[in-house]
Amino acid sequence: MSIAAYIKEIGRGKDGARALSTPQAHDLLSQVLAGQVTDLELGAFCLAMRIKGETPEELDGFVQATLAHCLTLADAAAAAPGGIVVLPSYNGARKLPNLTALLAELLARRGVAVLVHGPATDPTRVTTAQVSQAMGWTPVSDAPSLRATWAAGRPAFIDIATLSPALARLLAVRWTIGLRNPGHTVAKLLDPFAALPVPSVRVVNHTHPEYAHSLTGYLSLVEADALLMRGTEGEPVADARRQPRFEVFIRGQREADLSRAPEEGVLTALPELPGGFDAETTADWIRAILAGQQPVPPAITAQVDCLVAALARVQG
Repeated sequence: MSIAAYIKEIGRGKDGARALSTPQAHDLLSQVLAGQVTDLELGAFCLAMRIKGETPEELDGFVQATLAHCLTLADAAAAAPGGIVVLPSYNGARKLPNLTALLAELLARRGVAVLVHGPATDPTRVTTAQVSQAMGWTPVSDAPSLRATWAAGRPAFIDIATLSPALARLLAVRWTIGLRNPGHTVAKLLDPFAALPVPSVRVVNHTHPEYAHSLTGYLSLVEADALLMRGTEGEPVADARRQPRFEVFIRGQREADLSRAPEEGVLTALPELPGGFDAETTADWIRAILAGQQPVPPAITAQVDCLVAALARVQG
């Protein structure tokens, strides 16, 4: 079945494009992920959505379609009695050290099962996969390896090409057309455990303020348990230099007592950061923090506390 009818609706330009319903968005992306569209249709879909932007209802359909094309990890949930935090990590480091692995390690020390998913490499960035590899993490490949990692009290990383080969192919379209597409937004919303009877909280980050509105609408629509924040260069970790705004959603409702205001005003002091942002330098600095040789950046400590409290609220 062609997706031309959908492209006709979403491809009328910024002001003339029409939003799809959740079932329509589900059908559209299901065909894309199943490889049932031509390259020309795929490019048209990516460009049209890039111009139009996604509505919460479209994101709901896109995420549902993507979860149907994901590896099943449900059997690992038994090794997560303290709850699960999912960290979608897709941007990597461009100027600042990528500290997503530090966040994951600190959460694991608090008894939280952590799953980081994202690309193994990025030709323009330093990925969490590269930092975690430098720290000695072994990527998980299925539910048994994830369960074993969590049972050992360690955070886990899974390559998106393993978690969802179909989504990985959609993300790779970026390197052909030069632009991100809806797959990049969907990837940052993926929680493989959201439908399971186990507490899980996903960290949803954005880089541009306008995305906060559509993402807030999505989290409310699907009654998600999540921490929404502006990420550090698009990573799901607080900026070590200044705490961003934390918006905590429990069953889709903003929890004011768990959410935190951003640090305002002019910074009078900056935390000590590593001299570079390559994977080895970043891994060495994280190890120094974990060994107590360097202080944990206060903003990241605040994020850990916020996520632990959110998990407790979900469990309660």
